[in-house]
Amino acid sequence: MQKDIHPDYSYVIFNDLASGERVLTRTTATSERTAEWDDGNTYPVIDVEISAASHPFYTGKQRILDTAGRVERFNARFKGFGGK
Repeated sequence: MQKDIHPDYSYVIFNDLASGERVLTRTTATSERTAEWDDGNTYPVIDVEISAASHPFYTGKQRILDTAGRVERFNARFKGFGGK
C-alpha cells in the first residue's frame, strides 16, 4: 500500500436520532461534535436519522403510508404524458 493516501480510520459514535441509541464503531467519517463514551474517552459524534435500532425492517414495526394519495397525485401529475 502507498503511504499517506488513505483517510484516517478512527473511532466515531453514531447517534440514532429516532431511537436515541448510540453505537461506537470505526469509520473514515469525521465530525466536529464530540461526546464522552462509557469508557471515559471522548469521540466524534455523527447523527443519523435511521439505524438498525429504529428501521422498521429490523424492528418489525411497520408504518402504514398513504399510498392511495400518492398514486392519485402521480396519476394526476403525469395524466397526459406520452399521449399523442
